[in-house]
Amino acid sequence: MKIRKEFTTNPAFGTQPEKRSIEQLLRSGIVLINKPCGPSSHEVSAFVAKILGIEKSGHTGTLDPQVSGVLPVMLGSATKISRFITAKDKEYVGIMKLHKDISTEKILAGMKSFVGEITQLPPLKSAVARRFRQRKIYDFKFIEKNGPQVLFSCRCEAGTYIRTLCADLGKKLGTGAHMIELRRTAVGRLSEKDCFTLQELSDAFWLHKHKGEEGEIRKILRPVESLIDLKKVVIDDLAAGAVCAGAQLAVPGVVATDENINKGELINILTLKNELVSISQAEMSTEQMLSEERGIVARTVRVVMPRGVYPEKRPTADS
Repeated sequence: MKIRKEFTTNPAFGTQPEKRSIEQLLRSGIVLINKPCGPSSHEVSAFVAKILGIEKSGHTGTLDPQVSGVLPVMLGSATKISRFITAKDKEYVGIMKLHKDISTEKILAGMKSFVGEITQLPPLKSAVARRFRQRKIYDFKFIEKNGPQVLFSCRCEAGTYIRTLCADLGKKLGTGAHMIELRRTAVGRLSEKDCFTLQELSDAFWLHKHKGEEGEIRKILRPVESLIDLKKVVIDDLAAGAVCAGAQLAVPGVVATDENINKGELINILTLKNELVSISQAEMSTEQMLSEERGIVARTVRVVMPRGVYPEKRPTADS
């Protein structure tokens, strides 16, 4: 990071994410669930809230009921940032069935032709308007086949319909095809190895609630900061309080900044304790943040930190 000024944070305000209490994590945290086949994503999110005894939860990156795998569930005020996680790339492994068996060589050639930017029409039963959309396929790999059934993996842009991808491949091959099984194995840099089942969550919370044991539940509850992967601007305590109160971040509040921030891109605004204050849109580049003496650095898109965690004005001698 590039340092703009020296500043020491006051330990009386805020808490480092890794030192938050279980209660704080329940008010604004994240759980990565290994979703089973059967329940809807909404039902899984509701199960999580019921297990943890909280009123508010929400998932990001909807999985169809018959699809399993990585499902981030936001707790409490963390639901504010769900749309910023939805936009991450996704990885899947699945099985498609060709309507006529053909050679592996032809399948490989067909799959290769879909790597890059493609055009998709969402399926009839989808939560979005049916219009053609551009999506990027980074990898579409053949793993093995058993007769007409093909095991594959895919890494793609968020919003890609794998069911449609399988059907389009079938058209390309001239055989027809449909997806028969799918599992999401990763969302951004978070993979299925980071996930926990609903039963594991229930058992861990029971140990915390009835035995006072925090070890297992701490493995599952994540701070909200762990899922937001944007460039960062670090600010001082007073600026943190001001942003939470509705002010836009100005140059004097900046302590440090990541390199190569461009005007217009989304950035994380963090305290010196690494707490997420807001997700904002940069009004200056890194170079401007370091060289200017005044001006608006970023405009708030979503405040994440509750008001009152940091002071909103500099304390006086009488306070």
